Amino acid sequence: MLMAIVLSLGVATRAQKAKPPAGINVPVTYYKLGNGLKVVLSPERSAPLATIAVYYNIGFRIEPRDRTGFAHLFEHLMFQGSKNLGKMEYIRLVESNGGVLNGSTRFDFTNYFAVVPSHKVETLLWAEADRMRGLDITQENLKNQQGVVGNEVKVNVLNQPYGGFPWIDLPMAAFTNWYNSHNFYGELEDIEAATMADAKTFFDKYYSPKNAVLVVTGDFNEREARGWIEKYFADIPAQTPDKIPDISEPRQTEERTVTKSDKLANKPGVAFGYKMPERGTPEYYAMGLIDQIMLQGEDSLLYKEFVKDRGFAGGVGGGINSGLGNMFNYNGPMLFDISVIHDDKFSAADITKSLDSVVASLQEKEVSQKDIDRGLVKLRSGLYDTMTQFGGFGRADLLACFAIFDDNPQKINQIEANFRRVTPALIKRTAKEYLRSTNRTTVVLKAEGK
Repeated sequence: MLMAIVLSLGVATRAQKAKPPAGINVPVTYYKLGNGLKVVLSPERSAPLATIAVYYNIGFRIEPRDRTGFAHLFEHLMFQGSKNLGKMEYIRLVESNGGVLNGSTRFDFTNYFAVVPSHKVETLLWAEADRMRGLDITQENLKNQQGVVGNEVKVNVLNQPYGGFPWIDLPMAAFTNWYNSHNFYGELEDIEAATMADAKTFFDKYYSPKNAVLVVTGDFNEREARGWIEKYFADIPAQTPDKIPDISEPRQTEERTVTKSDKLANKPGVAFGYKMPERGTPEYYAMGLIDQIMLQGEDSLLYKEFVKDRGFAGGVGGGINSGLGNMFNYNGPMLFDISVIHDDKFSAADITKSLDSVVASLQEKEVSQKDIDRGLVKLRSGLYDTMTQFGGFGRADLLACFAIFDDNPQKINQIEANFRRVTPALIKRTAKEYLRSTNRTTVVLKAEGK
């Protein structure tokens, strides 16, 4: 239903132009329990499904030094058993009731969610509370999951062509603060060195109600849900997490280039990362529109330049936080990235020259309102697609991030209005400051797998 709305409202006729499309209007109930747990309820009854999601305000960005990959390792430990649910029983509980589930570790949060039939909301709330109350952290579980995560690193990164390109490579090259620039998937020796004491300390510091948000979306009764949340979560002891360390980055004033070799890749690649404006500023929203105009879709400037006109490659990828989410679900320094796996008859210098010509067009001349309107249509389409993603998980993700980062999940209903305030002049100013070459980091990937 939401997708039908975006299609019918996305393009205005001349007579309608003075009246922009209505923005999304997501119902939001937001409150906090006495122990500090943030709670967001958002009913949506188009299907007999509900999403229960718990987000903890701890991602790989601030994991312990000398324990790279630890936040990801701990994500795995959360499925190894709690007080009343044995090893893997949480997974069996969801799947045996016709549900689906997952968890992930990102820059600034670790999340766990399940999409279940509506009549199982209470069961899942109980199960999530059981995990938050305390894990069954044993030496056996820790050793087992160290092996699992270590194998993930080997399969997904070390033994995979383009395994870290560019989603790991670019942040490590572009940022100077360790918290932003370390190998967040994890160095094998760091993963193997994790101890029981590390795991218990990490849980006590970060997996507490005061550092979490619980979101329930979909087909449920709000009054009943509030009662169940009070019953299962309210008496979990509150613990104050450590203060988040300084994760700021200095203004970049020199272009950086890093060259890497990939023994498994059969084509070279090049990736560019530009440091983003601060989240939530007018320039941040301008960069969101620049992303649409410059990079997203076959009508974008870079697709036309790289693919249609120059024939560098069959496609071009990237975006804001493109490797691990979207422009809304992070809370710190971030990159707008562009990446190409290209034919070897072209060089990274050829592609950089073409990129510079496209950037110059945005810096030297204001884009037309028509270009902005087309970017808005694509943004709205992507937003509505996200909202309906995976049984309502996309809506839960946006609500959780606005709650945990901004203490204001109602911001979900302000997204479109913030983009509509962006003017051609603001796009030009933003391009001059944030798309300058001295704010750019380039990773050149040499292919050695032929």
